[in-house]
Amino acid sequence: MTLRLGAHVDSVNPLAEAAALDAGVVQVFLGDPQSWKKPATLYPDGAAALQEAAAAADVVLVVHAPYTLNVASTNNRIRIPSRKLLQQTVDEAAAIGALGVIVHGGHVTADEDPAVGFANWRKAVDGLKLPVPIFIENTAGGNNAMARHLEAIERLWEALAGSDNIDRVGFCLDTCHAHAAGLELDGLVGRMTAITGRIDVVHCNDSRDEAGSGADRHANLGEGLADGDAIVRIVTEAQAPTILETPGGIAEHAADLAWLQARLG
Repeated sequence: MTLRLGAHVDSVNPLAEAAALDAGVVQVFLGDPQSWKKPATLYPDGAAALQEAAAAADVVLVVHAPYTLNVASTNNRIRIPSRKLLQQTVDEAAAIGALGVIVHGGHVTADEDPAVGFANWRKAVDGLKLPVPIFIENTAGGNNAMARHLEAIERLWEALAGSDNIDRVGFCLDTCHAHAAGLELDGLVGRMTAITGRIDVVHCNDSRDEAGSGADRHANLGEGLADGDAIVRIVTEAQAPTILETPGGIAEHAADLAWLQARLG
């Protein structure tokens, strides 16, 4: 299997950046990631044209859901719009032929029982129509996060296990988030797949902060405080489409991809 490497790119013309990076996979937002507005493909010729052009270029598209989403929340004003926005994002991702939609695990507040958050995730997954899968991403901080610690991720997957949609729920492993969460990077692919059964996408990022800091601040590869060799081993062991979310634009991402490719051999 050829390992596809790429980066998070501009949403208006993602394939131009994919070509500039010689990337086999790119990640995009469908609109403003901080907004509750209905997602829309920003590619000038529309969703169907983007799907066709990506297929012709042999580039896999991955969609990242808006950061505003938190389907675990106990607050109806957050949880209910989050479910609606996630469904809209999945539908638009299907229209562009995306591999799937990455969504953060979310959280409940410090004084709330995490069990409610896991139950809310199950209700959300049960209610989704999934023409393309969702990939739940591990997060960096928060003691009541649904996907920071391995124990929480295990509880989340236990909550989702009986859903009719479980085969359409995958996992995105973010190396910066794992480092920030205090997870040991070496052997993490094995420990994570023992829980989730799969790793569908890797977010390949270094970290500006110490292990266990809980801080979600990405750094360029080899320039942060995460173990670079362990990051490379995660990419090698996961054998999943691997996406940079590192600082900068095409030049910086090209340098990061060169750093990674040199170590992958």
